[in-house]
Amino acid sequence: MFPLGAVLFPHAALPLHVFEPRYRALVRDCLRHGLEFGVVLIERGHEVGGGDTRFGVGTVARIREAAELADGRWALVCAGTRRLTVRAWLPDDPYPLALVEDRPDGALSPATAEHLAVAEGAVRRALALAGELGEAVAPATVELHPDPAVAAWQLAAVAPLGPVDHQRLLEIDDAAARLNVLTALATDASALLAYRLSGG
Repeated sequence: MFPLGAVLFPHAALPLHVFEPRYRALVRDCLRHGLEFGVVLIERGHEVGGGDTRFGVGTVARIREAAELADGRWALVCAGTRRLTVRAWLPDDPYPLALVEDRPDGALSPATAEHLAVAEGAVRRALALAGELGEAVAPATVELHPDPAVAAWQLAAVAPLGPVDHQRLLEIDDAAARLNVLTALATDASALLAYRLSGG
């Protein structure tokens, strides 16, 4: 397991710079025995040093590219594949370990396409406003996957929201409900961004 200060969504990219010895060991083990590890958001605490408290829903990350640097650090490019639920945390040995199970996604219904279109509009508006403020966000014209199931997760990943809001989205099983919450969060974000742009 790799607790982080940000949420990884299925179908989203995750670049990582791995420098702590325990996570260097995790990378070596993944490359030796399989290419996947779990990512969860840190609820309280810090990424470096341990002693953190973690959320119980996360995402499985698969290593796509790995380069070991001369001093033993790693540069990774990973991708989120599917959600997981932590059933129990185990003692670190030497990196965080947990008993997990896959968390299935709810099926997409034909009506979900309507929810997706509304959410997409709300997220693109928020991204455009954040871009005007010079924030480091995805462009409002970001392309989404043609598969609605993938596009729905991509929208959640690029939405200019904080990690707790992202975690809230990750934990919602029903796709239509998740898109409705995303629409509401993105609309609220747009209102705040517009207020900042107006000098308020």
